[in-house]
Amino acid sequence: MPNEPRPKGVAEPLKRKIALHRSRTRGLAYMVMASLLFSVMNVCVYAVAIYQPELSAMTVSFVRVSVNLVILVIPALAAGRPASLFGDGRASLWLRGLFGAVALMLSFTAIQRIGPGESSFLNASSGLFVVLLGPWLLSQRNSRATWLAVLGAFAGIFLLFEPRWDGDDFPGRAMALLGGLLSALAYLMVARAGRSNSPESVIFYFCLVAITLHVAWFAWAGYSIPTLPEIWALMLLGGLAASGAQHFMTRAYQTAPAALVSAVGYAAPVLSLAWGIVFFDRIPDPRALVGCALVLGFGVLLPFLTRAER
Repeated sequence: MPNEPRPKGVAEPLKRKIALHRSRTRGLAYMVMASLLFSVMNVCVYAVAIYQPELSAMTVSFVRVSVNLVILVIPALAAGRPASLFGDGRASLWLRGLFGAVALMLSFTAIQRIGPGESSFLNASSGLFVVLLGPWLLSQRNSRATWLAVLGAFAGIFLLFEPRWDGDDFPGRAMALLGGLLSALAYLMVARAGRSNSPESVIFYFCLVAITLHVAWFAWAGYSIPTLPEIWALMLLGGLAASGAQHFMTRAYQTAPAALVSAVGYAAPVLSLAWGIVFFDRIPDPRALVGCALVLGFGVLLPFLTRAER
């Protein structure tokens, strides 16, 4: 009969399937939003360098971290739980903060030197370094296909450098790549910390160490202060965008498969490259574009290869 109710044994798996599909879709939408906000942050950092070239990238990254810290601390204070931000205080949390803070400082400097697009693709090498270092730091095995994908992606990184090995923008490219390596070490430290610490605690240690490093840098090298209200607005917007991006990225990994989320995350460098072309006329040369394509293609493929091996 058409109006006959479905057997409960058939309805429950269907409901679970629909719920899983909705969760996955929501998670990928979170990552798209995170990618968009990360690209907005990159554009803001580069725009500051255009409008006030003498302003140190360290000042811009300091404001970004300070905004992130305020957004973390205020809700914790309001809830009467500031101590919860410290988590269990294990060494991997401090190391995550150290690696992540230095990576941030390098990436902001790289953005100002070579633009938001190519710097983002070089910084996206963090995913490659995670796979490269996984066998040693996390005892994870990689298949031959995974190693070939890593080599293909690094061929793209080589093209992003070549033929500029002795050019003025080489330091910026080297900083972006080193930032990618340090970001990978930061991610691996998060993996070693396990699930005993909340995302807020992990980000809190990053902010705490980053502010300490910035203060030390300012004491050694001095500091510069923005002279225009537009610069302050750009820096604050970049900090808010980065904080929102971290929130959405965390939610994405909580609600969708990591392989899919990681692949969608490559929308950030693509968007950054697009904004660089549209707003600043930063058009990569043909070799660099091929390099971006290789990093994008193999970078998107890698999460699915590593997922299949687990």
